[in-house]
Formats: sequence, C-alpha cells, structure tokens
Amino acid sequence: MSAISRFPVPEIDDLPDDLRARILEVQEKSGFVPNVFLALAHRPDECRAFFAHHDALMERAGGLSKAEREMIVVATSNLNGCQYCVVAHGAILRIRAKNPLIADQIAINYRKADITERQRAMLDFAMKVAARSAEVNDADFAALRGHGFDDDDIWDIGAIAAFFAMSNRLANMSGMRPNDEFYGMGR
Repeated sequence: MSAISRFPVPEIDDLPDDLRARILEVQEKSGFVPNVFLALAHRPDECRAFFAHHDALMERAGGLSKAEREMIVVATSNLNGCQYCVVAHGAILRIRAKNPLIADQIAINYRKADITERQRAMLDFAMKVAARSAEVNDADFAALRGHGFDDDDIWDIGAIAAFFAMSNRLANMSGMRPNDEFYGMGR
C-alpha cells in the first residue's frame, strides 16, 4: 500500500491522549481512521488547531446546510487539484445530501450539477474566493443576498473556501492519500 503522507505518520498509541481519543472516536463512528488525522497528527498542536477550525466552520448551525458546506469543499478542492479532499468530502457530501451522484457532478462541473440556483450562486462565490479573492467586491455580496444569503452565510461560504484552500495545499504538499473506504461511501 502507498504511504499516506510524505511526512512521518505516528502510531495512534503514541499520540497525546486528546488526539488519540478523537481519532478513536472517529474510527468508532466511521469504521476506519481517515488518513488526514494520521497525516496531521505528527504535529499535534497544528492538528488540534486544524480540526478546531474545521469543526467551527463545518459543524456550526447557520443558513448553510451541512451538505451545502460539503459542496463548497468539493468544488473548491477540485479547483485546487486536491484529490484527498475531493474524494473524502465527496463521500461526506453523498451521505449528507443523500444523493449518490451529487459529489461527482459538483467535482466535475458544478455549473451542470443538479443543484439549485441558490447553491450555484454559493459555489460561484466560493470559487471566486478560492481562485481570485482579490476580485471579490460588493456586487458579489449583492448577488448572494439576492439568493437569500445573509452576512453570516456569506462569511461561512468564504471562510470554508479559504480554509480548504489551505487544507488542499497541505494535502497536496504532503502527498496525502485518500482512504480506499471513501470511494464507495454513499453510493
């Protein structure tokens, strides 16, 4: 089997108690340990900060559904060429949307995906933040407000796109390999 990272991957038993407990909780829930946990765990402080920020963005209540948050991740991760995040978050999107096709549609071309105009506007903005953030302007905000997004929603869209731009770069730099289990989930 190929290495999951170009960097050292610690044994679960050698991790600090809090990280070990979190990884074992994820393993219990999903039936396996997503490689991102192991790949980032060799730098415990950064691993904790990464997952705290991830959870603050992806698990919070608000105007975006959990499936819509995953749509942002899949679309922008494809733009950034991040195989790990497209595959892993594609699996989560299929499950959260209860739709076996949606992740592939969004990863390949969200403009042709079976999504609402509101979701398309959300992804247009997320893609702009991911690729051309210096060009974001008031007209982008007005377009989103026209689809019913408020300032908190707009922040969430932009913050998720920005966070995963960083995550995609870490995954690509480290050569993070998606778990085989992700490919069949939600199909």
